[in-house]
Order: sequence, then C-alpha cells, then structure tokens
Amino acid sequence: MLKVNAPASEGAANRECVVLLAKALRVAKSRVHIVRGERSRSKQIAVEGMSAPEVRKRLAGIAGAEGRA
Repeated sequence: MLKVNAPASEGAANRECVVLLAKALRVAKSRVHIVRGERSRSKQIAVEGMSAPEVRKRLAGIAGAEGRA
C-alpha cells in the first residue's frame, strides 16, 4: 500500500504517487504511468522497461529494508 499526503483534487495525489514510485524504483518519472484508476483509490501502474516481477522484487526489497530499520 502506498499513502500520499497530496489532495486528490486536480491530480495532485496521482502525481505524488508517480513521483514516489519512480524514486522507490530508481527510474525516471516519465517511465511510471497510471494505467487504470486515475480517479480511484486503487490504481494499476506500469513502468516502462520493467516487468511486473521486477517491480515487485524492487518494492519488496524496499519494504524489507524498512522493516529492519
């Protein structure tokens, strides 16, 4: 789960979501896209040049590192 502080109005929360994911995955913001759910709490994200398993692996590594901190 990803939580952002930006308001949902005018796409601010979506932009913050993209920025946070890009930073976490160490990719350019331009490679992260909201594929489905722009107006919903649940979103489907695509990362150009990265498979779904690779995205999951990187995010799992981050989650595991935060749990040890």
